[in-house]
Amino acid sequence: MGTIINSIAVFIGSIIGLILKGRFSESMRKLLMETLGLVCIPLGLQMALKGEKFLHLVFSLVLGGVLGEMINLDGIFRKLSDKVEERFSKERGTFAKGFLTASLLYCIGPMTIMGSIQDGLGQIPTILLTKSLLDGTASIALASALGIGVAFSSFSVLIVQGFITLFASYISPLLTEFIIQEMTSVGGVLILGIALNLLEIKNIKVANLLPSLIFIILLLKIFP
Repeated sequence: MGTIINSIAVFIGSIIGLILKGRFSESMRKLLMETLGLVCIPLGLQMALKGEKFLHLVFSLVLGGVLGEMINLDGIFRKLSDKVEERFSKERGTFAKGFLTASLLYCIGPMTIMGSIQDGLGQIPTILLTKSLLDGTASIALASALGIGVAFSSFSVLIVQGFITLFASYISPLLTEFIIQEMTSVGGVLILGIALNLLEIKNIKVANLLPSLIFIILLLKIFP
């Protein structure tokens, strides 16, 4: 239930943000997006600095980036976003950005992993309930700046957290506290990439770096 509540919170927050969006001028929406970008900087730094294995961080990002570029994950997500946009949305250009930005923010981090495992092991999902409040509030700001694509990120939350929840009994022995700490560090770097995109400083294909979250686990298992 924790994942379902989290997904609903993101959707409801996004609807509220879309209602408010119509009352904002273009300059106000731009300011909101820049504010979100600035907020992502300390969040990303805080997460990135939690890690202790710097070389593992570097190699996981390099290997993950190479694999992600070869598969072209960013292109796959954008094509999927474009198809959904053509069918459901009148917004052009911002749908993919809203969907990808919100999906990455909501699905990367220790609360996602630990909360889903807690829920999957039959415990009271206190972590995901707390995350629901945070994500729902963030969705208001994100949707008011980036549009309806943020609402569709609720499906990303449902799929990613739902997968971890369903297989929690198998995943929990693998994801020790230390490994989650190092995964959080990698996630922090990805969020810094999102910040640069929101601030339009540099266009980084953050989705192509997602395999890094798998490589950090493999590297820590092979070279502890």
